[in-house]
Amino acid sequence: MGLTHLTGRVIFKGDPGYKEAVKNWNPYVDVFPLVFVFAQNSYDISNAIKWARENNIPLRVRSGRHALDKNLSVVNGGLVIDVSDMNKVHLDKKNAIATVQTGVHVGPLVKGLAREGFMAPFGDSPTVGIGGITMGGGFGVLSRSIGLISDNLVGLKMVDAHGRIIEANKFCNEDLFWASRGGGGGNFGYNTQYAFQVRRAPKTATVFNIIWPWEQLEAVFKTWQNWAPFVDSRLGCILEIFSKVNGLCHAEGIFLGSKKELIQLLEPLTNTGTPSQIVIETLPYPDAIDFLDPDEPIPGRSDQSVKFSSSWGLDLWPEEPISIMKKFLEKAPGTESNFFFINWGGAISKVPSHKTAFFWRSPLFYTEWTASWEKKSQEAASLASVEKVRQMMKPYVTGSYVNVPDQNIENFGKAYYGSNFSRLREVKAKYDPENLFRFPQSIPPSSC
Repeated sequence: MGLTHLTGRVIFKGDPGYKEAVKNWNPYVDVFPLVFVFAQNSYDISNAIKWARENNIPLRVRSGRHALDKNLSVVNGGLVIDVSDMNKVHLDKKNAIATVQTGVHVGPLVKGLAREGFMAPFGDSPTVGIGGITMGGGFGVLSRSIGLISDNLVGLKMVDAHGRIIEANKFCNEDLFWASRGGGGGNFGYNTQYAFQVRRAPKTATVFNIIWPWEQLEAVFKTWQNWAPFVDSRLGCILEIFSKVNGLCHAEGIFLGSKKELIQLLEPLTNTGTPSQIVIETLPYPDAIDFLDPDEPIPGRSDQSVKFSSSWGLDLWPEEPISIMKKFLEKAPGTESNFFFINWGGAISKVPSHKTAFFWRSPLFYTEWTASWEKKSQEAASLASVEKVRQMMKPYVTGSYVNVPDQNIENFGKAYYGSNFSRLREVKAKYDPENLFRFPQSIPPSSC
């Protein structure tokens, strides 16, 4: 054994609390690490990194337990540093800066800021950890108005491969700061704290949810793709079409403007098919966020295993990909299987692709597809169905989103990071030359 002792809330295999510590949001990714270190501060993380080095044990870092593919934030027989006990938030109202420890969950963070009169971008799940979502870009229905989560990052603190605590912002370690805005979590070091620029929230916002009969999905999608990427940039909209056994087809989002304006803007959607429900409501800003991100128990656990893949639409889809989507959703056995879309543009596309590590600035929309299953006997077919869709969709979509990773993608560097990949490899070589922080699809140092 080495010289370093583990500190923090340490749970070895067999200790009380281990069974709970093992559970991730997606049961598909669960494995059995040797030890969990629930860090209370940077020194606990530093000690854990040194201990893992001395004992030659694989390392992972976990924030919100939402890693969507295997062995990314947990590892069999290894050490998992879990930062979820580090969840303090400090809001400097005068300078509109939120200083946030990386174990905070997105829902409580964004809702807490909203109650204080501030606005920050968020994803579509409140139980996701801010640690991982920020590093990969992070987007949601406010992103067309105020950018990606990573676009609002102004600084961070990190523990490096030698256990040293370092900072990165536009004045120091600028290359690391660049890489941390879209370069994917866990690649360069383990982050302990972020500083975000936040903005004054409007007093009210207008939210909407439109539900259609599932059978109308083709007409709904065609209208949505012709409308959503080009609509007023104050309007962010997701479209979710679940499996036929689930039957839900809905569009939901937020508009930073009045109900009267939104009713007009939504006419293409509300006039498509025969919606079974149309909700359009102006609410106090904090209530609007609650409408879009209802509370879930933290850390959260899906009752089904799920496998994702993701991509971007640079062009409008012709009939073929729509037909691929429909066939997949008709056959998918799980109720959580779905196709998910969000409109791109606005503030996201105003940032040049090379300005931060997040490359995918110019698509029309983002998409992901998911297969879900409850029984182990359904796993192989479910995994194969996601990969089949990925192969069939290749002519119609491009790239992939590092926060919704898919280990079937062989040329993952280009898929996640486009032409930023080589620069990310240089940053990796500088801050983690020995490649201590490695995992499936981690960024290799440029010398490798």
